Amino acid sequence: MTDELGADLVSQLGPDRSLLLVDDDEVFVKRLAKAMEKRGFLPETAGSVAAGRAIALARPPAYAVIDLRLEDGNGLDVVETLRERRPDCRIVVLTGYGAIATAVAAVKIGATDYLSKPADANDVMNALLAKGAAMPGPPENPMSADRVRWEHIQRVYEMCERNVSETARRLSMHRRTLQRILAKRSPK
Repeated sequence: MTDELGADLVSQLGPDRSLLLVDDDEVFVKRLAKAMEKRGFLPETAGSVAAGRAIALARPPAYAVIDLRLEDGNGLDVVETLRERRPDCRIVVLTGYGAIATAVAAVKIGATDYLSKPADANDVMNALLAKGAAMPGPPENPMSADRVRWEHIQRVYEMCERNVSETARRLSMHRRTLQRILAKRSPK
C-alpha cells in the first residue's frame, strides 16, 4: 500500500480510529485485528459477550465488528450496549449462520451492516466505511443457490423448534425428503 493510499484510508476513518472486534474464534479475530490495523484502525479484541460489553462500557469505540453467536450468548447484546453508550458507532455484525431474521434483528437494534462469514478484511472495511443508503457492490463470492436453499430450510427448522414434521408441513415438503436434507452437510 502506498503512503498516499494509506493516508486516504486514515482520512476516511476520521479522528477516532478505535475498533472493537468481538469473536470467539481466536485465530480469526487475531488475523482480522492485524489486517484492520494495517488499514489504519486501532483494534481491540474480545472473545465473549461479557468481555465485549465490558469494553463497550469502558471505552466505546467508533467502529465495531461483532460475531452473532458467541459461546456465552448473543453478540446482539454487545450491539445494544454499544448503541446505548455511543450512538454514532458503526457496527457490523458477522455470522456464519446468515439468515434474514437475524439480519433484520441486528439492523433493528442498531447494526450498520450484516455480513456472512467468510468475510475478509476488505469486506469488513467496506461495510464499516459505507456512507448513506448507497447499495453495496455485489459480493465477490456469493452463496450458491443450493446454500441459500439450505439456509432457508435451516431457519424454518430452527423456528419450528427442530420439529421435522412441522418444518416439512410449513415447507410443503415430504418429511422423509426433509430428513435426508437435514442429515447432509451444508453445501458450499
